[in-house]
Amino acid sequence: MEAFLNPKDSAKFITENSQDVYVEEDGVRKVAEMLFDKVLEKDFSVAGWKSSHELNPQVVSEDAVNWVFLVDTLNFSFWSECEDLKCLVKYKDKMYSGYWSLCAAVNRALDEGIPITSASYYATMTLEQVRHAFRSDTDVPMPLLEERHHVLNETGTVLLEKFGGSFLTCVKQSGKSAKKLVQLIVENFPSFRDESTFQGTKVAFYKRAQILAADTWSVLEGKGDGCFSDISSVTIFADYRIPQVLVHLGAMKYSEELIKKLKEGIKLYSGDKQEVEIRGCSIWCCELICNHLLDLYKKKGENMSEKINAVLLDYYLWDYARDHREDMKGIPFHRVRCIYY
Repeated sequence: MEAFLNPKDSAKFITENSQDVYVEEDGVRKVAEMLFDKVLEKDFSVAGWKSSHELNPQVVSEDAVNWVFLVDTLNFSFWSECEDLKCLVKYKDKMYSGYWSLCAAVNRALDEGIPITSASYYATMTLEQVRHAFRSDTDVPMPLLEERHHVLNETGTVLLEKFGGSFLTCVKQSGKSAKKLVQLIVENFPSFRDESTFQGTKVAFYKRAQILAADTWSVLEGKGDGCFSDISSVTIFADYRIPQVLVHLGAMKYSEELIKKLKEGIKLYSGDKQEVEIRGCSIWCCELICNHLLDLYKKKGENMSEKINAVLLDYYLWDYARDHREDMKGIPFHRVRCIYY
């Protein structure tokens, strides 16, 4: 059976053959220059994952690793059909939207005594229990609740049968390799198989598998079982926010046809040619940004390979997108409803 190209090789192949999405070399250089001083800040470090996000686990523990596993199992499709009508989750007197509504719902469930991060619980959760745990504090429910129910049951069952109910067992089996961990996740958990075909070639993005490896690295602070020496093998996590910010910053460009389609709010489907181009070009664009950043520091006589990687770039750009949402309103994001991102 023909193997899938890994995300990095997939991205390069897609970019070289893309017709509606283009990586802009000048824009890539400008973004690298813009980020030059930022990489020295705490936000652009593994420590920023905890210090900048109050809902993330703040301690290193097996429970924290299982929290990360649950959240990244459900880390997909949070965009709102209408900007004024959103799913919001209230936690400790604060309203959260998007991905953070999921994190808030998980923490709220734990505070209510629901063992939501325990595989033995979510492997057998009913749809009604899922609806209750992930209930919205507005009239707009969290998207794809039935799909989330199915993914929870399936993933929990696999975790119990193959890894004794703890994701830390899976992490230990990776032998401190992010690449091996992504492989283990994709091989064992069906919902993480984020794959497609582009111009007759099998390509892969593995957004949730890679972000799970990255968040595991972050929650374990890059130490112990999370000391992944090959963390740079992980690419950015191709979703719908990163492409939007890359176009906004001028590092990527859409064809007139594609931009018109996105502005009209036309939904794309997972595996559509244009959808694959958007995701593939985003990954490759960020690889080039990382390379330019490393080169800029190299010219100053500094080796920053330990401090600059696609994971930290993704974290930074994702937060940038959240903080500059108003500035980016003119750039539409691509709308896809699926379990992969």
